[in-house]
Amino acid sequence: MYVWEEKQNNFKCHYCPVCNGFGCVGQLPGLGGVYENKNFQLNCSAWKQIRDNNPELLDDITSIKVTRNKLRCGPVTGAQENIGFAEEKDFYFPYFEASKNSGIGVCVGDGCPDEKLQYGLEAAKACGFVARNGDSSGAAFFLKPYPLEVLKKRVELIKDTASFIGMDIDSYNILTMRKLVNLEKKTAQDLKAFRNLFEQPFVIKGVFTAEDVELVKQIKPDVVFISNHGGRIETRVGSSAEFLVNYGEELKKYCKEIWIDGGIRTKEDVQTALYFGAERVLLARPIISALTKGGKEEVEKLISLLVD
Repeated sequence: MYVWEEKQNNFKCHYCPVCNGFGCVGQLPGLGGVYENKNFQLNCSAWKQIRDNNPELLDDITSIKVTRNKLRCGPVTGAQENIGFAEEKDFYFPYFEASKNSGIGVCVGDGCPDEKLQYGLEAAKACGFVARNGDSSGAAFFLKPYPLEVLKKRVELIKDTASFIGMDIDSYNILTMRKLVNLEKKTAQDLKAFRNLFEQPFVIKGVFTAEDVELVKQIKPDVVFISNHGGRIETRVGSSAEFLVNYGEELKKYCKEIWIDGGIRTKEDVQTALYFGAERVLLARPIISALTKGGKEEVEKLISLLVD
């Protein structure tokens, strides 16, 4: 039994039969999103819509083999305010351990206050992660767009554990963080300066607009991570799925891999993402829901439905 299972948690997930953004409208802080969950809902519906709109591709899509190393848990912090854990630190180890035991990769998030990154780092170490550059099973760390002097300290903290290091470029616009901390909208020059701080493969996370595509062309990161932060960022209206379909081929010219999250719920959704060029597919809310409902066994059941 995990420590948190013995405490008075107040989990915010409604455990809807289908997690599609309609059960938590207006719940932010919480597991909902902005615009009355509009982008959260679009993320979830778009994968099937793409298949429905392209029936001639269905056989090719569903023939794709899905292995566990194609999946990762998404970077998550804010376990108290957004998930309902009694204590923030209780979330990270079970989230990572359940993911690792299910055979999928791990992503570590950054947050405010600084202890959130520290909790994630400690949990990643406890799960046995050490820096192996580009290792598909290694932990990926995503830092918020702090000023460079702050980022230098954070990179120094994580560099011996991270196999990938990324910048969460859209998170300067997270509604729940705006008044808490000084985050910046990074320029290409800013990102190049950040990239020079470490040797690990560099990930740009939060690519979701035409402006972001131009940024990718200038930076040429190792990994482009298409995401609208699960519909929690005030950005254009749309889904990560349609962005992948529209820009995936172009983005592949300027990076080695594409990662994506947003509304992945079924094996067919994973296959659709892989068909259109994604190398890794990430999940957060489904794993959080499974973990808080039934622990690591429930996470394993979830992952088993997504793979061959």
